[in-house]
Amino acid sequence: MADIRLDFVCKSFGKTEAVHELSLNVDNGEFLVLLGPTGAGKTTTLRLVAGLERPDKGRVAIAGRDVTSAPPAMRDVTFVFQQYSLYPHLSVFDNLAFPLRSPVRRTPPAEIERKVREVARLLHIEDKLQNRATQLSGGQMQRVAIGRALVRSPAIYLMDEPLSSLDAKLRGEMRIELQRIQRELGATILYVTHDQTEAMTLATRIGVMDRGRLVQVGTPREIYENPVDAYVATRLGSPGINLVPRSVFPTMPAPPAAATVGVRTEHVRIRKANDGGALGTVSWIEHLGDQDHLHVAIGERDFVTLSDADAGLGVGDPVAIEVMRPLFFDAAGRRVPG
Repeated sequence: MADIRLDFVCKSFGKTEAVHELSLNVDNGEFLVLLGPTGAGKTTTLRLVAGLERPDKGRVAIAGRDVTSAPPAMRDVTFVFQQYSLYPHLSVFDNLAFPLRSPVRRTPPAEIERKVREVARLLHIEDKLQNRATQLSGGQMQRVAIGRALVRSPAIYLMDEPLSSLDAKLRGEMRIELQRIQRELGATILYVTHDQTEAMTLATRIGVMDRGRLVQVGTPREIYENPVDAYVATRLGSPGINLVPRSVFPTMPAPPAAATVGVRTEHVRIRKANDGGALGTVSWIEHLGDQDHLHVAIGERDFVTLSDADAGLGVGDPVAIEVMRPLFFDAAGRRVPG
């Protein structure tokens, strides 16, 4: 395995700057997830590492070797795309074996057999090796696509939203499988997603991107608890963080520069206000078994919090809100120490 280093990398397509002065280190054996919405520059970053795009400025290094100008075949990376991209007329065995039979890296038949069966066992598809790709379920096809990358034992694995086309149940199963595989192989993985659950559950570290810029890098817990700005704060958390004007909580101690208060749903105490001290009114309740998501109307704003299912609150009830561990942001959205 190997590490990745990007130094002040820039890439534009016409007048659109897809990546701007991006610097990032991915350590050997690390599972780093790039998180952000469509257009943030995540896939372009992967393609720059793979050599499918060449940077306009900056440097790309893999295992300490400058590969900025090297073709993809010389970088020892594999790329798992969003779509399965399997050969439908080939069996699972032949799909997995395909990279090992290429002219660039012809492998002896006995070694192909060993590697394919080893990867199939790792992915729990050893009983599907003789099936055609068209006979597989969506989850099985995605396992084969990932297996085709694993069979080569490259220095770097690049994955571009490989689970996004699966249903929720299969995504959950495949997240567990990817974690297990990464631990067993000690693989270096650079992974792209817009799904915060994937980022939180898979990543050693998360890199949050916005309009081609890398805004913050840290562990999932660091990103969640200490976002550098309001944009990063909104990338993690379900339901999302509540961002309300400072004036909504006039008695709360806050730094002078604070213009916005960020409140996570789990950092709120809420009670029925029968004493005239209401801050808002319950407008909607989402029942989630042992907990409820309460939507509270504060003026024209929707404030979401968690509540026990037996809290006795109903739509239309006036409520008081107590905030714990608030986050403060200035008028430009930058984090202000509280």
